[in-house]
Amino acid sequence: MANENLEKKRWWIAVAAIVMQLCLGSVYAWSVFKKPLMEVHGWEEVGVQVTFMILMAFTGLSAAFGGGILDKKGPRFVATIGAILFGVGTMMAGLADSVGSIVLLYLSFGVLAGLGGGSAYVTPIATLIRWFPDKRGLVTGLAVMGYGGGAFFVGKLAPLMILKMGVAHTWYILGAVFLVLCVGAASFYKNPPQGWLPKGFTPSKTATSAAGSFTAAEAQKRPQWWMLWGMLFFNISAGLGLISQLSPLAQEVLRKTMTEIDPATLTAALAVAGGTILSIASIFNGLGRLFWAWISDTIGRKAVFMIMFATQAVLYILLPQVGSAVLFTVIACYLLACYGGGFATMPAFAADSFGPTYIGRVYGFMLTAWATAGIIGPWVFAQFKGVALYVAAAFLVVGFLLALAYKAPQAKDA
Repeated sequence: MANENLEKKRWWIAVAAIVMQLCLGSVYAWSVFKKPLMEVHGWEEVGVQVTFMILMAFTGLSAAFGGGILDKKGPRFVATIGAILFGVGTMMAGLADSVGSIVLLYLSFGVLAGLGGGSAYVTPIATLIRWFPDKRGLVTGLAVMGYGGGAFFVGKLAPLMILKMGVAHTWYILGAVFLVLCVGAASFYKNPPQGWLPKGFTPSKTATSAAGSFTAAEAQKRPQWWMLWGMLFFNISAGLGLISQLSPLAQEVLRKTMTEIDPATLTAALAVAGGTILSIASIFNGLGRLFWAWISDTIGRKAVFMIMFATQAVLYILLPQVGSAVLFTVIACYLLACYGGGFATMPAFAADSFGPTYIGRVYGFMLTAWATAGIIGPWVFAQFKGVALYVAAAFLVVGFLLALAYKAPQAKDA
């Protein structure tokens, strides 16, 4: 009976994780806020884009820091603190828009929401890895599917909310909703009893066991940890760069096909249409996380990364020649599916390689790749628009070579 109760409990934790990740993933709808901020305040694009760069950098850094605290304080504590910071940071971003302060925008939506989002992001992943050793890829895919899908809802709602009530009130409302939902989800988090395993589950002999797990310091001494870091960095750099500019890129393609609309309504029509494409692509960001992580349980994590890197590189090279809005949307959907797939597959990849016991810190520190990519990817796409897509393709080629060369580390007692 006790085992049955724990079986139910782990699935409720999985549901709570999805709810939290849906809220946190709303940051990927950033591009629908960018143009309104530039138009209202007269801010330069690169200056506004710095907000997203700061957000991603602090998200990755706090995920690394939060992962370390998680192993000591437990998941509920870390997730609750993260939820509060994320909700308050989003609401304060509305204040930044109201007073017209880009510095306050950096500090609120960049620093504060980033700190909260990163620590809240890593917590359910590390917790679910411990609860689901039998479905490691699938369950992390489910959790981070929510993160990828969060931009769908905000990408659909935010443009309409902005048109009716402005950016500030949109952020006030969203921040309050995020605060309530994320704090509520955090209350479900708890680690499983020591030594607990699902009924009928026998650990794989090829994956590192809990007893043989590497500490973060031991893992970082292995070249394999840095190879996984590099694979994550290159995949995220390409994906975040595209996400940061997806709505404007979509609007440029759409502008060529919307010549009959009068200029007075064209801007609003493009904003809504661009947000719609972002929302559609965000669905695949979420679905890709589930699909690739699930497939990785069958064909292996290495094979999944090799496929994603190779196919993305080709599509990034082809994307500048695309003139059809439909084809642009299809390609964007696939690219975001692979971007999300990298996030979903890597926690299981790291746990397979280094064990689940210290995964909060081992994978948490690995998310410094996210912090670094959060600066590099959006910066490349904002600063070098003409060649950014080709740079992204080059990143993915390097990632493919790392995946090709990867071999699991030897066991500690070998």
